Amino acid sequence: MAQQNNTVATVLSYEKKLVPSDGYLYGTQWTNRNDAAPLRLIPKSVRGTISNRLKAATAKDPLKLNAAVENPNLQTVDACALGETQDTLKLSFTLKILAGVEQPSACNNDAFLNSYRNVAQKYITQYGFTALAKRYAINIANARFLWRNRVGAEKIEVVVKLADETEALVFNAQNYSLKDFEQTDTAIQTLADKIAQALSGERPYLLIDITAYALMGKGQEVYPSEELVLDKGKGDKSKVLYQVQDVAAMHSQKIGNALRTIDTWYPTYAETQMPIAIEPYGAVTNLGKAFRNPKEGADFYTLFDRYALGESLHTPEEEHYVMAVLVRGGVFGQSGKD
Repeated sequence: MAQQNNTVATVLSYEKKLVPSDGYLYGTQWTNRNDAAPLRLIPKSVRGTISNRLKAATAKDPLKLNAAVENPNLQTVDACALGETQDTLKLSFTLKILAGVEQPSACNNDAFLNSYRNVAQKYITQYGFTALAKRYAINIANARFLWRNRVGAEKIEVVVKLADETEALVFNAQNYSLKDFEQTDTAIQTLADKIAQALSGERPYLLIDITAYALMGKGQEVYPSEELVLDKGKGDKSKVLYQVQDVAAMHSQKIGNALRTIDTWYPTYAETQMPIAIEPYGAVTNLGKAFRNPKEGADFYTLFDRYALGESLHTPEEEHYVMAVLVRGGVFGQSGKD
């Protein structure tokens, strides 16, 4: 049944336009990077102490407390570390950037589709994705995708190879802030221009080869992605790290999350000064908080429903946010039920 012109499609989805590969971890030396070896996971069996918060009755009773503490916390975990002669972590992945954000991958409402296409084309004509592209470029340059591996690194260098360029772009990651996106230079602008061209359809796609080198110290522990163990009681290990064909790795989803951590437009950013990942409700799972509350009209669905149907948003930042969620991709159809 055909829907009215003033409603969002009930079937509506967008394919992601930033498509990272898994990241592969290697050990090498800062002064001799050609000699890099894949890092393997190391199973460890450890005897820990009981350190979790106890019930009040147990904590206040010395006998019960001693009995609880005497029980060893036995567990087997995965670990990963550089070799005894390696002082540098090498992380490599590729990033494909696609055009076509103005075309949903599925839409069952022709009137809505025509309205949305007009809005998306207007955004491309007016902004050309330059604002988003610069933020993605800075998140590549600052090596945000290293996550915990970035902390405590003495030096970090990011090498970016573009498919149509003979010379690589080289960034000193520590020169670029993780808290704002105001910096610019020739290399950032070159990378941002290429990304914007791909997102806006001036080119069908862009393929980027990204390698980061982090000087961490000989034999230091490094941190691949951790697998989700739904039932730790039945598994052999209480912590399982990610690997691909015996090479320690980082999930493509985790890399993608880092690249799209560009949202400084949510209502309380002035208080937090913390960019968050582009999400429909501004969800940050490790904080257990959604920074874009529908009650405030700041969530994606409230803004998108107005924007896609031709209503002007209050600020360009709201437009950038909506388009960034569409670049992220997802299923955004409106329920057909009342």
